[in-house]
Parts: sequence; structure tokens; C-alpha cells
Amino acid sequence: MKLDFAGLTDTGNVRAVNQDAFYIDPQGRFFIVADGMGGHAGGQEASQIAAQTIKDYLNAHWDHPDASALLKEAFLAANEAIVRDQHSHPERSDMGTTAVVVLFRETGDTWCANVGDSRIYQLQGENLKQITEDQTWVAQAVQRQVLTSDEARIHPWRHVLSQCLGREDLSFVEIEPMEVKASDRLLLCSDGLTEELADEIIAEQLKLSQSCEQIASILIKEAKQREGRDNITVIVISVEPSSSVKVKH
Repeated sequence: MKLDFAGLTDTGNVRAVNQDAFYIDPQGRFFIVADGMGGHAGGQEASQIAAQTIKDYLNAHWDHPDASALLKEAFLAANEAIVRDQHSHPERSDMGTTAVVVLFRETGDTWCANVGDSRIYQLQGENLKQITEDQTWVAQAVQRQVLTSDEARIHPWRHVLSQCLGREDLSFVEIEPMEVKASDRLLLCSDGLTEELADEIIAEQLKLSQSCEQIASILIKEAKQREGRDNITVIVISVEPSSSVKVKH
């Protein structure tokens, strides 16, 4: 597999501070998006701690034989780091963050991990699939058939998370293998994008025959042209045919 990729973040039209963070491994081994909450300083700090801790843990333990265990341990390390910071800085006691990660192993395996409501999408052929499940009150209500999907999009509690990093009672990290094929495109994004753009519009942009950097820029522009009420962060990954596991950017 050969990858092309790019990431961009934008404060949006309303917020004064960008509380999102993202990281792209220069070798294309892993990709991280985090969306912080808990006040200006707290949200920024939480997302940065999460992205940095996950990055450092994956780099330090990359040879771990079990990708699922590696991702779980990286997320738990990030959670612990945020909780420690809360104890040291009581003014940030309410801070937390979402996090999504896509990880490519040299063996050809691909894995994803999620806590919160940032998302991972996969465009395969003409079909766009949301890979992660939102860990929110409204997502649970949709599963219980208390709300419809359309009602959930505008519900006043749609941003209430059932889980995030920065909680001592963190109980679950969603970790799944992914089947990735040549010509697939993957998208990691904060909810600043999905709050403004329906999946159909996201799919249209991912299908464009342009570079990942251009598509990332278009997605952010589209979100800002609507209302751009939140910070917007996107990472676009294009999987291209190759005879070996190499990465380019």
C-alpha cells in the first residue's frame, strides 16, 4: 500500500480559540484527531495532551505485537495524562477531549480507535461508511429508537458525550480492525465538520480527483460557508496501489 495524506485545522467562524489538535506521523504509520472541551485553556490543553501522549506512546511501543492492545494502552495513557493535569491544575478540572486514531501496520493491517464523537469515515468505491460510532447521548437514543437520525442532528443534547478522555471512570475505547483497499479514501474529523456537512456532501468531496490537501481545504471551506460554528479539523488519507507497504506525502 502507498498512502497520500494531508491534514488541516481551522478555528471556524465563531470560536476565538482552536481547541482541536491533530497529528500525522511523517512515515504515515498513524493519524490522530482530538477535539477538546472544558473552556478555552482546558480544551486546548486536553486535546494537545491527548495527541502528544498517543503519539509518544505509539512511537515508543511501535513494535508491540498486538495492535489492538497498543491502541488501548495509548488511549489509557492519554486519559491518565489528562487526569494528572486536572489534579495539578484545578482550574482545568472539567477539561476533556475526544480522540480518533487510524493506524497502519507494516503487516498491512489497519486499525482504528475512538473515544467521543470525532469520526472516521471510509469511502470505498461510491459508498461512504462511518467507521466509528459517536459516543453521545443522542447516538444512544437513536440506537434505542428514542430519536430518529434527523432528530438527533438538531437535538439540543447532541453534543453531550457519554465518554471522553479526561475521566477517571473511562470504561471503553472503541478499537476495530479496518479492511482498507486500493483507491479507498479515509477521513478523520472533529464534529466541527460533521455539524455543518451531511454525509452526502462529505462523500461528494472525497470523490473528487484532487489531492488530499485540496480535499481537506475544500471540506473546511464548505463547513465555514455554512455556519462554521465550531473548530474544524480534517485528515484525508488516500490509499493508492503499490507493490509494497510504502508511504508518501
